[in-house]
Amino acid sequence: MLTPDISILLICIALGSVVGLSAGLLGIGGGLIVVPALTYLLSYFLAITPFDAITIAIATSLSTIILTGLSSSRAHYQLGNLEFKTIVFTGLGIAVGASAGGLFASSIDGLVLKGIFATLVIAVALYMMFGKKKPSRFSANRLLLLFIGLITGFISAMMGIGGGAILVPAMVFFQIDMRKAIGCAAVSGLIIALFGTTSFIIAGWSVPDLPAYSLGYVYLPATLGIVLSSVFTAPIGAKIGQSMDTQKLKQIFAIFLVLVSIRMLIGIL
Repeated sequence: MLTPDISILLICIALGSVVGLSAGLLGIGGGLIVVPALTYLLSYFLAITPFDAITIAIATSLSTIILTGLSSSRAHYQLGNLEFKTIVFTGLGIAVGASAGGLFASSIDGLVLKGIFATLVIAVALYMMFGKKKPSRFSANRLLLLFIGLITGFISAMMGIGGGAILVPAMVFFQIDMRKAIGCAAVSGLIIALFGTTSFIIAGWSVPDLPAYSLGYVYLPATLGIVLSSVFTAPIGAKIGQSMDTQKLKQIFAIFLVLVSIRMLIGIL
């Protein structure tokens, strides 16, 4: 009979396949899928309450983004999509925001965190469905890049996502070229993951009764399972996306996110 940890590892390998495909196909971070799924798995297999499990799920989701962000950043560097000024000033804001977001998320009640997560996911999903792409009359300066990075890092670390869904639309709105924005988002996802994960490890280091094989709030069997498969399926998703209408797929996926979020909110009420 499989132990709970091995069961979660194996399920997360399958989950990672879906995460990788969706990331490559739709250009979204896996946290929007990983956090709700892992919250359920931790509750079911390890008998952790959903309100305690979500902190572990968010921290673990961030840890899985490190390898993905590193690979994606390297690819965008080779494609010439990394602009030094944009990355430096946005990255500084993100480093501070992600550190603060991770510490904040680990310090508040799980009930409140679950509500915040579900609400923010609904906001992201609604933007995916109805968001306007018209640019602003104003271009991004250094102070604005810092501010965008700060907000993106804080929200992303709280949600366990890479931040592209927030950062790319914001940068395009302020007249930054789409390819440069996506390249910056790739590097930013790595920064968010590194600083956010570190914050969750530090915050959970001396917390009692965390699952076995945890590093702070990061649950390593789930991290390993997701990464093992997502790194292989993300390129497949990207290739499939070249011949499909991904905008319609994003809208369908956004509806799914809204339903999942509403289910999470119902569990709170």
